[in-house]
Amino acid sequence: QVQLVESGGGLVQAGGSLRLSCAASGRTFSRYIMGWFRQTPGKEREFVARISWSGGNTYYAESVKGRFTISRDNAKNTAYLQMNSLRAEDTAVYYCAAGGAYSISVNGYDYWGQGTQVTVSS
Repeated sequence: QVQLVESGGGLVQAGGSLRLSCAASGRTFSRYIMGWFRQTPGKEREFVARISWSGGNTYYAESVKGRFTISRDNAKNTAYLQMNSLRAEDTAVYYCAAGGAYSISVNGYDYWGQGTQVTVSS
């Protein structure tokens, strides 16, 4: 069992930066692939980024590639999403997720946080 708690969301101007954190409970954090997803009202939750167990392998959605960076610190049981050059279209609720599959689908993740709102003003 893993419990996830996101933090770091907020209001930022276009072009600005935010860093989201995802704190995990339990001692098995390093066994999970971590992912970040986002969702806007009326739309399906969409994949943003994922990172392997060790952190050595990452993958991004095309829409955020080159602007967002996913990372993790297994000693701190925490995953991060550094978001730079933010755009109005990045506005969403951001969720972190943990799972055993190297997936870009919501179905590949077993545990989810409650989400944190990111609002980018243009």
